[in-house]
Amino acid sequence: MQTATLGQLVVSAQGLGCMSMSEHYGPRDWDRSIATVHQALDLGVTLLDTADIYGAGHNEVLLGRAIAGHRDRVVVSTKFGVDRSAGDHRRRVRGEPDYVRRSCEASLLRLGVDQIDLYYLHRPPQDVDLAETVGAMAELVTAGKVRYLGLSEVDADQLRRAHAVHPITAVQSEYSLWSREVEALAPAMAELGAGLVAYSPLGRGLLAGEVDPSTLGDNDSRRGHPRFQGENAVNNQRLAAAVSALAGERGITGAQLSLAWVHARNRGLGIPVVPIPGTSSPEHVAANVAASDVQLDDEVLAQLEPLADRVSGDRYGALQNTGRP
Repeated sequence: MQTATLGQLVVSAQGLGCMSMSEHYGPRDWDRSIATVHQALDLGVTLLDTADIYGAGHNEVLLGRAIAGHRDRVVVSTKFGVDRSAGDHRRRVRGEPDYVRRSCEASLLRLGVDQIDLYYLHRPPQDVDLAETVGAMAELVTAGKVRYLGLSEVDADQLRRAHAVHPITAVQSEYSLWSREVEALAPAMAELGAGLVAYSPLGRGLLAGEVDPSTLGDNDSRRGHPRFQGENAVNNQRLAAAVSALAGERGITGAQLSLAWVHARNRGLGIPVVPIPGTSSPEHVAANVAASDVQLDDEVLAQLEPLADRVSGDRYGALQNTGRP
């Protein structure tokens, strides 16, 4: 596994998103999830991503158990800020200093670590100014509880305002063949020395060609996403099939082609881009890691380029637009 540098933080060129091990994407299997994390570590993955809201803390506890005895091999990243305590329909994004401190202490306890390597604000706060929240996060760095700071789903102005309070190491945002809005932020990130951590690089599984939107379970949050509904889903499945066909011509899977495209964007955007595909399958981890070695020529990159303009549906529905997963 090659490495990438986010600010001053060295991580594996590809990470592992752990959210689906605890909720949103179907049934949970603790032992299989632990095996998935261990498989990732064995393949050289160091960046492991979670958040305090994934499974209402379940995901941090699971990850903490998985990395016990392996702390020196892991870059632990987690997020805070989305308060779901009043229910998903009343979720809000908080950032008051006392909440920041309490959230960090709770995450440290659940993860079983003394220090969080990369601590993200999950979304810009609704209750206080962003600078106040980042100031409280900076105090956590001074106290030795956090090493580096990150933001998730912000615009250029928010990134610059936050960076003026404390250096921002990484921005985490959805980024894939057909979710490219964050590219507008790349110049500001390059200017400030921040890297991009790309979540959902496989279009929440649809680009992998292994998800049929019509068969998603009742507890699968993708049922509420516009791209998985009705005519949007039909059209997007056609796009996924086109990706799989291109991949097949090169002896790889649609998932590997989609991940290789994200890796290739390091050159196009001029910033480090580290995808964190999520899975709870050891087999999928191995296949995903293999994508980091796939080199795409100009011909296939040109064939993939138009897909962002052909995707149907917004990234999120009404519920997900506040503290969206």
